[in-house]
Amino acid sequence: MGNKYDLIVIGGGVLGTFHAYHALKMGLRVCLLEKDLRPQGATVQNFGQVVPSGMNTKWQKYGRESLEIYKEIQSLFDISVRQNGTVYLASNDEEERLLVELRAINNNNGYASSMLTKKECLDRYPGLRDTYVTAGLFFPKEVTVEPRMMIHRLQDYLCRQMGLRIVNQFAVIDCHKTADGVEVVSSKGVKLHGAKVIICNGNEFKNLYPELFGQSDLEVAKLQMMQTKPQGNFLLKGSILTGWSIRRYEAFTECPSYSDIKARESQNSLQKKWGVHILFKQAMDGSVILGDSHEYADASHMEDLGFDLDMDIDNFMLREAQKIFDLPTYQIQRRWFGMYSQCKTKDIFKTTIDEDIHVVTGIGGKGMTGSAGYSKRNINTIFNAQIQL
Repeated sequence: MGNKYDLIVIGGGVLGTFHAYHALKMGLRVCLLEKDLRPQGATVQNFGQVVPSGMNTKWQKYGRESLEIYKEIQSLFDISVRQNGTVYLASNDEEERLLVELRAINNNNGYASSMLTKKECLDRYPGLRDTYVTAGLFFPKEVTVEPRMMIHRLQDYLCRQMGLRIVNQFAVIDCHKTADGVEVVSSKGVKLHGAKVIICNGNEFKNLYPELFGQSDLEVAKLQMMQTKPQGNFLLKGSILTGWSIRRYEAFTECPSYSDIKARESQNSLQKKWGVHILFKQAMDGSVILGDSHEYADASHMEDLGFDLDMDIDNFMLREAQKIFDLPTYQIQRRWFGMYSQCKTKDIFKTTIDEDIHVVTGIGGKGMTGSAGYSKRNINTIFNAQIQL
């Protein structure tokens, strides 16, 4: 295809890749640029839970669209999507009340869910402690993916079946408007031309437009996670979210009782200090991923978060996890942290430079769930003058 494209996407994570996907669906010539040998950021450093149920009403629409997109691609090519549903496990009457209220909201939105009794939770999820759970809310349509596998398989599919060109280790040092589009220049002097460019990576945004980046309200979140050794014949299906998730996820902010319940919480707990809520998801090798924590810093001072794992946080999460599930083993084979950017005052950071350069980043923790659906809307908006939809 040479060096000229209808669209150049900068950033090979899930947000950038799904922008490329929807442009390809329009029949556009697309090139995806990744600064590293392969994606290394939040896209591969998360749980792999696709949970529209945890989003507010606006973003749940994008999440539900994402579910359909994931399932459509999975029907054509195995990108590791598994539909085992999501459950929220309440540990007391307050959390159970929020589950009942969220179910009513989703009934009005036409999104399937069902309440589970304590016995049904214990029967469905082996190892769940009788002393923890009071009730559950189950969303059958939701899926999981393997984050260290999904993005590579998806990009392989887009290259083989849809004509995407991916250029890895392409460090962009310049992106500027020309008479007939946009020119993108790499650190090695390679020049590519696109009718439009979409920047979906905070690092490139910072390097290319430092003044605009400095004026943004982006912040960075650091999340610690860990993975047990394989659990033998033990089987834990789907995404498991627990009481602190109920108290944290934005979907529950729309529940009538949420404000009063949050107001009664202790503000000095370790849970609050480290932003912890306990999640479980079994990987394909039988191990269980659990976590996670949330620490924040302005994007311009992300170094303040440090580059080490805080073992006090990990040990706290392990102690809390053991109060919820009695797993065959809690031996940890791997620990890591992920980092993602988000906006302090908006859902996502989005701006346009010189008409044809679009910056879309800061999707935060909504990336794996919301990117596919959001990217579809955004691509349609960007190209609506040229493409009849």
